[in-house]
Amino acid sequence: MSKTMPLAVLWLLATTATLLLIMQPISIEAQFVMGVAAVGGMAAVWMFSKEGVWRQVFLALATAVVLRYVYWRTTSTLPPISEPINFVPGFLVYLMEMFSVLMLFISLFITADPLERKRARQLRDAELPTVDIFIPTYNEDKSLLATTIAAALAMDYPHEKRQVWLLDDGGTEQKVNNPDPNVSVPAKRRRAELQRLCAQLGAHYLTRERNEHAKAGNLNNGLDCSTADLIVVFDADHGPVRSFLRETVGHFADDPRLFLVQTPHFFLNPDPLERNLSTFERMPSENEMFYSVIQKGLDKWNAAFFCGSAAVLRRAALEETGGFSGVSITEDCETALELHSRGWNSRYVDIPLIAGLQPENFVSFIGQRSRWCRGMVQILMLKNPLFKRGLRFEQRIAYLSSSLFWLFPLTRLTFMLAPLLYIIFSLQIYEASFREFVGYTVAYMAVNIMLQSYLYGRLRWPWVSELYEYVQSVYLGRAILSVVVNPRAPTFNVTAKGQTSDKEQLSALAGPYFAIFGVLAVTGAYAAWRYFTEPAGNDLLMICGVWNAINLVIAGVALGVVSEMPERRRAQRLAVVRRAVLEIVGVGEIAVSVEDVSTSGVRVRPLEDALPPMKAGATIAMLRLVNDDGTVTKEAIAVVLRRAGNDDRGRFLGMEFIQLTAPQYKLIADLLYRSANVFEAFRSRRRKSRSVIGATIGFLSWSFYYTLRAFRIGLRRNQPAATDMEGFASAETGFGVEIGRSEPALPRVQSHLHVAPAMPVEAGTTSVPAPAAAPAAQSTAAVGVATPQVEQAEPSEAQRRRSISTSTAATASLGHDVWEYAV
Repeated sequence: MSKTMPLAVLWLLATTATLLLIMQPISIEAQFVMGVAAVGGMAAVWMFSKEGVWRQVFLALATAVVLRYVYWRTTSTLPPISEPINFVPGFLVYLMEMFSVLMLFISLFITADPLERKRARQLRDAELPTVDIFIPTYNEDKSLLATTIAAALAMDYPHEKRQVWLLDDGGTEQKVNNPDPNVSVPAKRRRAELQRLCAQLGAHYLTRERNEHAKAGNLNNGLDCSTADLIVVFDADHGPVRSFLRETVGHFADDPRLFLVQTPHFFLNPDPLERNLSTFERMPSENEMFYSVIQKGLDKWNAAFFCGSAAVLRRAALEETGGFSGVSITEDCETALELHSRGWNSRYVDIPLIAGLQPENFVSFIGQRSRWCRGMVQILMLKNPLFKRGLRFEQRIAYLSSSLFWLFPLTRLTFMLAPLLYIIFSLQIYEASFREFVGYTVAYMAVNIMLQSYLYGRLRWPWVSELYEYVQSVYLGRAILSVVVNPRAPTFNVTAKGQTSDKEQLSALAGPYFAIFGVLAVTGAYAAWRYFTEPAGNDLLMICGVWNAINLVIAGVALGVVSEMPERRRAQRLAVVRRAVLEIVGVGEIAVSVEDVSTSGVRVRPLEDALPPMKAGATIAMLRLVNDDGTVTKEAIAVVLRRAGNDDRGRFLGMEFIQLTAPQYKLIADLLYRSANVFEAFRSRRRKSRSVIGATIGFLSWSFYYTLRAFRIGLRRNQPAATDMEGFASAETGFGVEIGRSEPALPRVQSHLHVAPAMPVEAGTTSVPAPAAAPAAQSTAAVGVATPQVEQAEPSEAQRRRSISTSTAATASLGHDVWEYAV
């Protein structure tokens, strides 16, 4: 008490002194000098020292400038209330500004001192807890699932202490028995094919009776049918590295009240902005700021939350709350909120331990973000963190930050349209002279830019946040309104991935962006005409004209985002370094180095100068990997030559995988997910900061170039294919594929249930051993083909109601859409 009281008094005195200083009436000249001094002080701190107490000095100077602006904006710039035609829109703009300031201070609270957590304590095998690994799936491609399952099985962990479960919501009884054959036949084929895949790889296949409560319901079904101490969740496209469990599980031994260890999501492919603006290889990814700064800040306040995948959770904690929460469509954050409110703890580990996929085209991107937005607004309205019992003050602020952030479309659209109110309609929404604008607003804007660069410089380039927010806001504004009107209406929707295109074309959603750009361009021209033709100088017109010009630049770059570039590559490549042996049929062996790999092929570089003649499409070979001890794998991957060429490093060969089997999927997973160092190296290469001036010039050039490119593509009148709309849920109503919505009632299936075997099954086998530590029962054939009979215990009633699985064998081709589960 003796130490905390003086500290509290000191903070109180400092706060009081700052507020008194902020409220002092001074001249514009003095304000300008103070602003320059504060910005100069921040620049000095930035140049000479970024850490320790100087970090707090930097943030304190920035806070003083912001608060000074807020005081001036509140007391001197609002239109008189006696003029409602000016006051109402002016006050709405003011409220949006104040909301932005509030979010700024909340973000500073979160990120002022992010936690750098130590690595997990390494446990002996005898100390390790049991682990159930859940891979929820809906309609993902078999090859994608095979690679993820193989990677999960290859993790460094005692075999007897881990089980891998494929939780298939695409082969439920509800779908298999649907009266529509267009639904039931693919579901039956899918179920049979994935059962065989799991049996061959050594995983458990599990489905359920009905598609209820989307991903949360699927995961809860897995909980009911498994028993391990810890639960690991991987999205179907999220392959883990071998060290995933070793880097995470040890944390649970340190804290018996720990319910979650979350790791970052690392993506192999660019999102639509990165692809269409060609920035994937050189600009930090959008999620870098969240996973490398914000989650660390949340972790400091014990508020790091579950992100839907790449996480480990404690079963005992989940059972306390009845499993994964499913009131909102963002079950991950909602689940973490419930557990934090009950006194459980979480940790965040900033090591990229998985690699996944993100939406390739703009339609899927907006559909995904619409779900995130609607889900977080649902949490804000239905389970408001500010009033949630059991949360500490810091946790309330943290969860409030995560929820309120998704209201950014309201501020972004307001700031986009506000200048038009004066330029076109001459509404006096902002009362200030040009000198006042320079003295107060310029310093405030400079501080905002400096704060962003100081806190996130290596992780987010200047102006990129504004671009991401704008391109989402056009559609997410009505998504927010739909939740406000009916908070319980949103349903889980599909996000398509793995989509390809062979030509440039405008996105199916591009129309509003061209319309907004046109309005802003005409408004800018009209503002210039008014400024040069009206006799009296007009400071407010100049301010609004500059404001509109900034918006026009952002809108111009956004046209580049909605102009889709060709994407012919279905499987994304990952750079690796691995020795291998290529056994060419009819020729012999040659030593090669694997340079990159995807789920469909590899690029290798021969280590020998003399190469036999090879023909693309006709040269067949077997690829064997060289282990760390120099031995060569017994299993091999069949490949066919697709391309041979030369570069500055010599000869290279592009090989495609053919006739893949379960053992070969394990080799591919070993290539892709052997070490987290590959992911970390790629992430580090892109973490390059840009100066504010350089980034601004670059952004202006982007706007000019991509505006011209967008209109060139538009003038070709290329119509986007109808399939571009797959997986899109409208921001205003959530139409599309709605997984959470029940299908027509079906007759109840009377059958005994069991879990698919966790060991390979050869053709013609009639019985297999039951998996260890998993409840099971005798089964009947569910899809009309022979089913192995297994002597197993009778399931509980809860398991009978919620789990249905078979072990039939069949083959079928699957669709290519991917159900997006992750945040």
